[in-house]
Amino acid sequence: MYKIQTLNAISDVIHRHLSAENYLVSPEEPVPDAILVRSASLHDRELPDGLLAIARAGAGTNNIPIDECTRRGIVVFNTPGANANAVAELVICGLMLGSRNVAGGIDWAASLKDKGADVPKLVEKGKAQFAGPEVRGKTLGVIGLGAIGAIVANAAAQGLGMEVIGYDPFISVESAWSLSRAVHRSTSVDEVYARADYLTLHVPLTDGTRGMINAATIAKMKQGAHLLNFSRAELVNAPDLAAALEAGRIASYVTDFPNEEVLAMKNTIAIPHLGASTPESEENCASMAACELRDYLEQGQIRNSVNFPSVSLGHSEGVRVLILHDNEPGMVSAISAAIGARKININNMLNKSRKEIAVTVLELDRAPDARLTTELNALPGVVRVRIL
Repeated sequence: MYKIQTLNAISDVIHRHLSAENYLVSPEEPVPDAILVRSASLHDRELPDGLLAIARAGAGTNNIPIDECTRRGIVVFNTPGANANAVAELVICGLMLGSRNVAGGIDWAASLKDKGADVPKLVEKGKAQFAGPEVRGKTLGVIGLGAIGAIVANAAAQGLGMEVIGYDPFISVESAWSLSRAVHRSTSVDEVYARADYLTLHVPLTDGTRGMINAATIAKMKQGAHLLNFSRAELVNAPDLAAALEAGRIASYVTDFPNEEVLAMKNTIAIPHLGASTPESEENCASMAACELRDYLEQGQIRNSVNFPSVSLGHSEGVRVLILHDNEPGMVSAISAAIGARKININNMLNKSRKEIAVTVLELDRAPDARLTTELNALPGVVRVRIL
């Protein structure tokens, strides 16, 4: 039986995939084989030696020590696309909020609650201060055309009548096929900056994207452009953005990531990280995460891992052995030699790599004994051996 520790309130939908016959799922599990997590930070938590996998019910994995997990052979999964519709809907909402200053108008209207019968007259007199442009016919720039960005781009082009220009040098085939013909793909992010009346960010936080919105990139944008950030707060250089908002260089900033700096900025709408806060999204993320853990624990299949290569496996042709190891020359031959020395036949083999790490899956005609398993674990570069 596999033991799963849950570190946040996870939807009960996981029990459809993690049956009580094969899985013990509990937030109190002291020595788990795998962890299901949403937002809890694992950076300061001691991870048990036997931990095989962590599944994040969401897309971002900043709360997980990825490098440590990779060194220790702990496969980390996320759930890309599971909350895409929920986030995309909020982005469209944010587009309207920022363009029409709806939030400012709502706050102002609420301040009139003690004005009695004068409220209608005051509303008509004061509403002009919250006027804002329609989005139809304007240009929306979408940086990042993954699951969320593609939905936003299509909705803006097909439903809102906007001109949409998107940029994503790493776009997947699946995302490319999902884009409307009305979405123009640019090969230059600078072109998007220059043309967009509204700019929305849908990229992961990496060393290359951290602070991508800064004084230099803001200078390339249209005067009075509106900026939406529903990806990560750190994509934006806060002091540079604050200065641009103060000067009117950026007309509004709508974000799902409030912090002390953001809340002090002029013309900013800060939403309390509601992007994935729908029951549908929570169920989708939990369901995908549970399936990823089940498939890895039971079959050795790796899908949507952020630190190990994808491994798609069919029906087992014997005893399956999964070896996580450094991506170094000679590793596969060393593994094969150790198995061959025991007169064990390899019926099938798959080797996949991802940067410095690799996975080798072997189908053997009989199970390796404890001594061979120890020898495989002792090979230089081997991180973890699993007999399935």
